[in-house]
Amino acid sequence: MIDAHIADGDLVIAERTTKAKDGDIVIAEIDGEWTMKYLRQKAGRVWLEPANKKYKPIYPTSSFSIGAVVIGVIVTGK
Repeated sequence: MIDAHIADGDLVIAERTTKAKDGDIVIAEIDGEWTMKYLRQKAGRVWLEPANKKYKPIYPTSSFSIGAVVIGVIVTGK
């Protein structure tokens, strides 16, 4: 989550919920794997967008669920 200014070792504060809006950073299960990414929604389609230009968006092929929405970050400086 480099471009979201969340670095390795930082602590993420998340609120458990199954609902989120476009642009929220979510912790989600997509095709059996858990990840933290930006939620994107457009014209009824949902995908996850990494906050790192080195990676491509992730589109669900079999399953998708939101577990939490990130509401804060504690920077540890590690």
